[in-house]
Amino acid sequence: MDAAAVAFETTEWARTPSLRATALSRLADALEARVPEIAAMLSRENGKLLGETTWEVSGAVGWLRYAAASARTQSAGRAAETAPGQYTHSVPEPLGVAGIISPWNSPIMLTVRALGPALAAGCTVVVKLPAQTALTNELFAQVLASVTEIPAGVVSVFTESGNTGAPFLVSSDKVDVINYTGSTPVGRRIAAAASTTLKRLGLELGGKAPMVILPDADLDVVIPTVVQSLVLMNGQFCCTGSRVLVHRDIADQVRSRLTSALAQVRLGSGDDKDAQLGPVIDRASAQRVDAIVEEATSYGTVLLRGGVVTDGPLAAGAFYRPSLIEVDRTDVRIVQEEVFGPVQTFEIFDDEDDAVTKANATIYGLAASVFSSDSMKARRIARRIRTGTVWINTWGAISEDFEEGGVKGSGYGYLCGPRAIEEFQALKVYVEQDHTQSAH
Repeated sequence: MDAAAVAFETTEWARTPSLRATALSRLADALEARVPEIAAMLSRENGKLLGETTWEVSGAVGWLRYAAASARTQSAGRAAETAPGQYTHSVPEPLGVAGIISPWNSPIMLTVRALGPALAAGCTVVVKLPAQTALTNELFAQVLASVTEIPAGVVSVFTESGNTGAPFLVSSDKVDVINYTGSTPVGRRIAAAASTTLKRLGLELGGKAPMVILPDADLDVVIPTVVQSLVLMNGQFCCTGSRVLVHRDIADQVRSRLTSALAQVRLGSGDDKDAQLGPVIDRASAQRVDAIVEEATSYGTVLLRGGVVTDGPLAAGAFYRPSLIEVDRTDVRIVQEEVFGPVQTFEIFDDEDDAVTKANATIYGLAASVFSSDSMKARRIARRIRTGTVWINTWGAISEDFEEGGVKGSGYGYLCGPRAIEEFQALKVYVEQDHTQSAH
């Protein structure tokens, strides 16, 4: 943090957009050159399938290129003569030192998603990376160190296995803005700690994404999409489609087809090209997920009881077979709590109002999907769901050109898109008086 604070004050970084744009472009090139190596290491460390980790690291390259363009094209503010002889203009300026706290489920992409706009804005940055992906972190640090256009002290990274560095980042008066991606309970603690210094916060927290399926939906599209929404990142994703909300008229069809599809999901290691689902992050997580599912069997109907793999070659890992539990209440743990594993609830609704009420029944508001062949109806429901992103007849589509963020217990602030850079800037207003003219 000391190095970042000194670099902010003494280097040209904060004052030279062209330097930042060049450095970010070079960083994108350096990361792109090592995509296969970093993707392979990440797959081995956090268990995601190699295709997913390759997509993650490649996607991070695109986000860095977007950030480079943002550094060159960021808003120049406004200017006006606000009174005779009085000239006022506003200029966005970097906040100072940014602290970024990244999770293990997608450490490269979710780090770059904040790092890119922070650097584009002119901030210096300290990044706390997760211990679960320590070797991947080392490779990423090598990429950063290889970019000579980034002055010393502008970017620092550290991997933490304990829990001392991150709280110090949050509470330090040398850090001006914090961006955190992770769970809602930890996000609340970060918000409380950051309040002591009144620093800027960006929080992308947990989710319980509802998948609302209307009677006229194309089930040949819906079923594979719902399955994909569960198995991506092995169910350890804040936008995992963990709640399947189905109209009563088609409940029997969806129940049967979804149960069958989930039962056929193929588990395997990250380098298994035929696998659809890899392991969860560790055995303790597998046991935690299973405890939530087991509790749910006391109040829900078991459609598919997955569980920890205990036999065969996969028993040595932390593999968890998908579970699907039908519930008729929303005030139960499996609905209200982010499970962070390959587990879905099956919930029936009777009409649009009921669907919206159920979709909005949790503290979360990060993402949702609506499936219908009637686009007007789908949009009508989508407008009523309190969430940051709504996908219609799809799931999981993202673009660096558009913002991502949540509402309610899923946090606040935006990353990606043109507003991302503003998360790391303050607006300064200059007022200049020309005394050769009279101002009133």
